[in-house]
Amino acid sequence: MYYVSFGNGPKNLVVLPGLSDGLATVKGKALILSLPYRKYFRDYTVHMFSRKNGMPDGYSIRDMAADQVLAMRNLGISRAYLLGVSEGGMIAQYIAADHPETVIKLILAVTAPYANPVVTEAVSGWIDMAKRGDHTALMVDTAERMYSERYLQKNRKYFPLLAKFTKPAGYDRFMKNACAILEFDARDELSRITCPTLIIAGDQDNTVGHDAAHELNRRIRESELYVYEGFGHGAYEEAKDFYDRIFAFCGR
Repeated sequence: MYYVSFGNGPKNLVVLPGLSDGLATVKGKALILSLPYRKYFRDYTVHMFSRKNGMPDGYSIRDMAADQVLAMRNLGISRAYLLGVSEGGMIAQYIAADHPETVIKLILAVTAPYANPVVTEAVSGWIDMAKRGDHTALMVDTAERMYSERYLQKNRKYFPLLAKFTKPAGYDRFMKNACAILEFDARDELSRITCPTLIIAGDQDNTVGHDAAHELNRRIRESELYVYEGFGHGAYEEAKDFYDRIFAFCGR
């Protein structure tokens, strides 16, 4: 399991990325991945994990959560603040429910409690594109579902070019991550999450749907919900105060 760490603070923040990890792991990317977290460096050591290498067939989101906890323990991380983004947020839900002693505070960003119809439509489409090997279509559709219209108007023309430089050698890893999402349903487990929880969403999320964050908020007791207006699934890239908001929540 590849991971990168940055910062030298006494507190641990563990970050779990989304489905894009199925196309490219965090290996060798510490410098660029650390940029949004510069404010954290004095107080936190930030650890960003990829899913494990050599995922078996039928590898589930719950399996990913169990392996993530094992990896943290092997690194001496007994407790941490946990940020899960998109698919990473699905994994984080199971970590907080099944291993509550591991999580100090939980942040669930642009994620869902189960594979709702919006999630299923998006991910099923990406699986079909991956099966065809149509990487350009995969990247363009992902971007169209992810970003605000204002962002798309500025950057849409670059997506096909970017796709040429991001095509993986194969899609096996992506497919296993994507298929795990389609089987995901943690709704009955969310009542077991007892740590302080912040849910962050965009009101124009076309990847997990507009209702996903509200359902998480209803099912996780005393959780907080913040919804960005005008942003979608890419709120963590587009909203300028996204990481400041998480920093403030963790620091209370």
